Amino acid sequence: MVIAAALFFIVSFITLVTLLWCGFHLFAAQDNPLEDRLEELQSNTVGVTQMRSRRRRSGGGALNAILYAISLFPGAEEWLRDTEKELQAAGVRSRAYIALYSIGSVLFLCSMLGGMLWLQWENELAKKIAGLAAAFILGWLLPRQVHYRLVARYKRRLNEALPDTIDLLGIVLGTGLALDQALVRVSEEMQYIYPELASEFYTVVMQVKAGQERSKAFQQLVRRTGIEDIKSLSAMIVQSERFGTSLAHALKVYAEALRTRRKLRAEAAIGKAGIKMLFPIVLFILPALFVITLVPGLLSVLRDLKGGIGAGAR
Repeated sequence: MVIAAALFFIVSFITLVTLLWCGFHLFAAQDNPLEDRLEELQSNTVGVTQMRSRRRRSGGGALNAILYAISLFPGAEEWLRDTEKELQAAGVRSRAYIALYSIGSVLFLCSMLGGMLWLQWENELAKKIAGLAAAFILGWLLPRQVHYRLVARYKRRLNEALPDTIDLLGIVLGTGLALDQALVRVSEEMQYIYPELASEFYTVVMQVKAGQERSKAFQQLVRRTGIEDIKSLSAMIVQSERFGTSLAHALKVYAEALRTRRKLRAEAAIGKAGIKMLFPIVLFILPALFVITLVPGLLSVLRDLKGGIGAGAR
């Protein structure tokens, strides 16, 4: 039994380390907007589901073969599509990392179920079912929690980068450059400070160069990120291009509004800090403080009472 438990924890640890390694390399993926545009053009003639299934079936390496094997299960194809969309919201566009994440999630779930079945092999049927249910819930939720943290981290970085990047975009547009040239210039300047937003802007430029309309490219940017500030920025750029208004001045005003909004978010986070610190103080600090301050006095009182009782008995 001890050997089985040790094997279960070793397999779980190896699987978890693999998932963390994949998550660490998720943000190193490079976009390929031209290939995305070509796939979009293909999707106009055939269904998206048929195209993806045929791509997995047609080969392309061991990862595609494993993904195709996973997609044969009922509901797995829809789960793979949802996983791909969710990972795109975290800034992951490389199919290799999407495949590694999907395969790692499946392996982690299978290892949890297999380990729990091994541990519960000699128990009753009811305990086996309860253990497998708990293992399934943990194996399903833990990878998704890792993914949700990645999405939240990516959106937070985009929100932090927006005010300075938009301010720089307005300055560059004021020098007389066109919008695409200004976006490329801003992406080059910001790629070491805010690489996430610089990559998104560069993707938009590459999609426009590939023949896509600028309005649709910005709509895809909004769908990829899911951030309201980027949605407002995209609408502002599209309307400015449509009606011929000055974009540099509008971006300057919008950047100032974003900076004020970021300041208000920081003040709100500071205001919530006191409430968040209340629970650790009550659970961890106050009990230790009571032990340090009250226990010596209680020991002295008990020692005095014991001495008094002993003297009275004599």
